[in-house]
Amino acid sequence: MSHTLRTRRRAAVVLTAALLALGANSAAAMADPGAIPGSHSSDTIGYGPELTDEAAAVAYGLANPDVAPQGSNDWGCKPDAAHPRPIVLVHGTWASAYSAYAYMSPQLAKAGYCVFTFNYGRADSPGQGLVQPTIGATGYIEDSGAQLAGFVDRVLAATGAAQVDTIGHSQGGVVIRQYLKFDGGADAANPANNKVSHVITYGATNHGTTLSGLGNLLGAFKGTLGLDLNNPTENLIGHAGIQQLVGSPVLTALNAGGDTMPGIDYTIVGDQYDEVSTPYTATYLTAGPGATVHDVLLQDGCALDTSDHNSMVFSPRAVSLALHAIDPAAHPDLVCTTNPWLL
Repeated sequence: MSHTLRTRRRAAVVLTAALLALGANSAAAMADPGAIPGSHSSDTIGYGPELTDEAAAVAYGLANPDVAPQGSNDWGCKPDAAHPRPIVLVHGTWASAYSAYAYMSPQLAKAGYCVFTFNYGRADSPGQGLVQPTIGATGYIEDSGAQLAGFVDRVLAATGAAQVDTIGHSQGGVVIRQYLKFDGGADAANPANNKVSHVITYGATNHGTTLSGLGNLLGAFKGTLGLDLNNPTENLIGHAGIQQLVGSPVLTALNAGGDTMPGIDYTIVGDQYDEVSTPYTATYLTAGPGATVHDVLLQDGCALDTSDHNSMVFSPRAVSLALHAIDPAAHPDLVCTTNPWLL
């Protein structure tokens, strides 16, 4: 496809999303008994349409930042014997629950699972660049881990389940691991008390990212020219953006003593076309005592899938990997279809 055709396609997608926004489904999400009225940091309001295109979902999400994806946040949903654990979806940097999971959430719900998601890490007030209240996951990762802890407790209380399964995209995977290690998600001394069974991540910045060279560039400016550009960069991309760079104190603490927590099953999906979580191999984890890790390349066995960092969560193969990880007996086969590299 030529550059001109790609540009026209993207413009058409954005226009379509804008038109969808004008006719948005304004029905309120089913009431969450644990919700805090007016809590802008986590609760969703209403639903957006199911979309298969990442660019359209991002455009719709920007116009409707608080909506939930279809299939999620039915607080009356009760897990059954075939689907015993609810699934909690955690979005990535600069995203929202909707823009990240407009496609994956309804697919998981159609497979029979209770699905929940939330917005986290939003700024309290408008700031420079992308740091503003409608842009998610820019706050400190430590604070976001605590937000996830509160949300999981609400899900467990509402559903009556003993554990959840978690899916995280990009920073969302790091936030899940922060929750496991530091915010009560896992109990290293007694894994039977773990609140999480499975962790599934896509493009997670588990060992830091170079942000396609930005992190190296910041270090070079400081080392050779004496220019510390971290603060203005942090103002632009948010605290969490800087905290995901290779060697950050947050990631150093998170990975100290090993990558995993006992009793947790991890499926870590990398993407060879990832241009944000770079190099993509840094997403992979090494199993420690009592944990299992499945490091998977999205394109392994499926060269047709050319997803990039953001579009990978709109990949049918990515959905099938999640279902297979949670219940391989019920979902033994992996899908292989085309899914475009968009950005």
